[in-house]
Amino acid sequence: RALFAEYAAELTDPEQRRVYEEEVAALERERGMEVRFVHPAAGYVLRTSQAGSRRCYINVCSNPHVGEPQARVEPGGHRWALPYSLAPGREELGRGGRRRLIYDVVFHPAALRLAARSLPFRRLLSDTALEAVERHCAVQLDRANAAVLRGTKYKGVPQAPVIRTPLPGGPPPPP
Repeated sequence: RALFAEYAAELTDPEQRRVYEEEVAALERERGMEVRFVHPAAGYVLRTSQAGSRRCYINVCSNPHVGEPQARVEPGGHRWALPYSLAPGREELGRGGRRRLIYDVVFHPAALRLAARSLPFRRLLSDTALEAVERHCAVQLDRANAAVLRGTKYKGVPQAPVIRTPLPGGPPPPP
């Protein structure tokens, strides 16, 4: 029990997490890749269901490492480019021991600021998050009953996915 308690304390220690991230970045640099950890900052939560039966939550988050939203003027309005980062879905235990699926879709902080000021832009951001999860995770979500959870900014335990980009002049990736 003492070893497990020590391990749990080490996992939650921010200093240990920083050291871990530095070690991973150094290892990836040796392999010719630049690594950036995307720590999601809470935004808002969409509640929906997957396949009509399993409860599912989508955390719409922000991080400055993700590209900024860009608008292009077109006849009849604007066309928005909304870059995002999608972390793999994870299963966590909720109240009463029920399992729930959680996905993190991370946008630039400017996108969440625009969503806070404009309801149509918030709908666009929510639709983009739902579409991202459906497309990349090959799941079917209940879009008709998707709703924003009021007073909830994040569900579950935050996890930091990684963005990898090849370094110029680095070794080629293995076949």
